[in-house]
Amino acid sequence: MEHIVIIGNGIAGITCARHIRKNSDAKITVISAESDYFFSRTALMYVYMGHMKWNHLKPYENWFWEKNRIELKKAWVDKINFEEKTLHFSSVETMDYDKLVLATGSVYNKFGWEGQDLKGVQGLISKQDLELLEENTQNCKKAVIIGGGLIGVELAEMLKTRNIEVTFLIREEAFWHNMLPIQDAQLISEHIKSHGVDLRHQTELDKIMSDENGRVKAVTTKSGEEIECQLVGLCTGVRPSIDFLKNSELETDRGILVDNFLQTSFKDVYAIGDCAQLKQPPAHRKPIEAVWYAGRMMGETLAQTLTGNAMKYKPGHWFNSAKFFDIEYQTYGQVSAKPGEKEMHFYWQHKDNTKGITIAFNRNSNKFLGINTFGIRMRHPVFDRWLTEDRKIDYVLANLKQANFDPEFYTRHEKEVFKSFKENLQEF
Repeated sequence: MEHIVIIGNGIAGITCARHIRKNSDAKITVISAESDYFFSRTALMYVYMGHMKWNHLKPYENWFWEKNRIELKKAWVDKINFEEKTLHFSSVETMDYDKLVLATGSVYNKFGWEGQDLKGVQGLISKQDLELLEENTQNCKKAVIIGGGLIGVELAEMLKTRNIEVTFLIREEAFWHNMLPIQDAQLISEHIKSHGVDLRHQTELDKIMSDENGRVKAVTTKSGEEIECQLVGLCTGVRPSIDFLKNSELETDRGILVDNFLQTSFKDVYAIGDCAQLKQPPAHRKPIEAVWYAGRMMGETLAQTLTGNAMKYKPGHWFNSAKFFDIEYQTYGQVSAKPGEKEMHFYWQHKDNTKGITIAFNRNSNKFLGINTFGIRMRHPVFDRWLTEDRKIDYVLANLKQANFDPEFYTRHEKEVFKSFKENLQEF
């Protein structure tokens, strides 16, 4: 019987395992050192905040794995012999495979700051990180978060529920401006501040200072300011977790290099999820996309190939969603943070400062390029279809109600949105 081994039990690895089982009787083993069972990583914050218990994060009952004949192994893989198709564990144990799927996920970035390895300095990605955070915030009064990404916002929200003072240092002039247009970024900056977070724009970390016990006591910024703290959250992005492959013959760059079928440089070895780097990504998609949706799609696609139906990975139009405290964010298509000459943006913001829309379109053809929404929930299939059909901006605006989960919202504000668009259009 063919043995398919998957290293990593995140959304990519487990989706792949489930879909293999739907189409095959192959032996499936999923290996992870992080946790016994697959869990919802995006919900880790809710355990810390007391909204959920750890076992609520498991989407499947424990019996699910045995019933579906998916063997789970909790272990660290130290190295892989790709020629002999053998895994070597930290316990000196080995395991052979016929086909191997690398779904090892991400680790948080460190950029060589002085003091980055002190006690009380950490990121937030894994179950172990969450457990460490519980330990590190036992007697914490003040925290400093470095980097303006989605994980940073989550960590700020978590810490505020424990009445910990939060200072947030970001390099950009507004929050997440490397991903969001300036008007969207400014909306989020103001929203974060409204929740009592001391958000500092255009401020960079210089070094992290230690007390006599090797624990963080303060940080200094590049402008020379010293900020007292007992916790430093490193939230300056993630990178593929592939350090254990450094001395192997597998082709890697920032991630594990894969072709359009998600195959690596070795036959019968594949990579999916955060650790995979597409050699030839589709237009308007990045080589590495460390997002839940991409991991799920990769898992589904690869399962087809592994069960005899060779299938290329075609992620389609970009989409993502997140939350900034209590503002829900969705994005579909392409809305550039710093649009080029041909890309125009129409922006509308509600007077309550918790709802907004940015629509990108081509200045010459009026073709709809993408949309960011804040505080307004939209329907993915509708925007996906409009992007495929190359709809024009006027069509999108006229039919925006179709895409809205809450039609009443758009009914109440459509006159204001259209009026704003007409006034903006005169300025283009």
